[in-house]
Amino acid sequence: MSFEFPDLPYDYSALEQSIDAQTMEIHYDRHHRTYFNNFIKAVDGSPLADQSLEAILAKAGEHGAAIRNNGGGFYNHILYWNSMCNGGSSASAELGAAIDAEFGSLATLQEQMTQAGLTRFGSGFAWLIKQGDKLVVTSTPNQDNPLMDVAEQQGTPLLGMDVWEHAYYLRYQNKRPDYIKAWWDVVDWAAVSARFANA
Repeated sequence: MSFEFPDLPYDYSALEQSIDAQTMEIHYDRHHRTYFNNFIKAVDGSPLADQSLEAILAKAGEHGAAIRNNGGGFYNHILYWNSMCNGGSSASAELGAAIDAEFGSLATLQEQMTQAGLTRFGSGFAWLIKQGDKLVVTSTPNQDNPLMDVAEQQGTPLLGMDVWEHAYYLRYQNKRPDYIKAWWDVVDWAAVSARFANA
């Protein structure tokens, strides 16, 4: 198997302006690591062990709950960590033009994705995805994602917002809107732009 648990790309305290260090540590070292460990157990010794994570998720509906949930949790959190930085990042001209063409403005995209996160009942993720030549805002329950054959909207994830309570509860309690508002301050638009260019 070639699956590895990735290092967090910054210190636990790096995003303190929006996400406290204790939440980061628990979220990364307990929640994310548990998804990874359970995913490895689920694929160990099976033909899936030699496939890419993306290929496995593309047929998540065929593989059962352990692989769907834990594989999704493994992938989603990698994207989530790598969608954030300590400020100062801006979108490329190409991504900015695509956002303006699809949504009218970055502010409108943020409003739509915020709404997707706020209206996701229970736990899940809100996403910005590339779907053919279009940009689409969507959301998924639990640890599903738009790579999966079970997703309502399929496409290449460019940006993922985690709205599980464990992502924000220590600081924000039940105030998901406050967490989402603060989360936008640490979005790494350079990373999103790189995914857009490669999609």
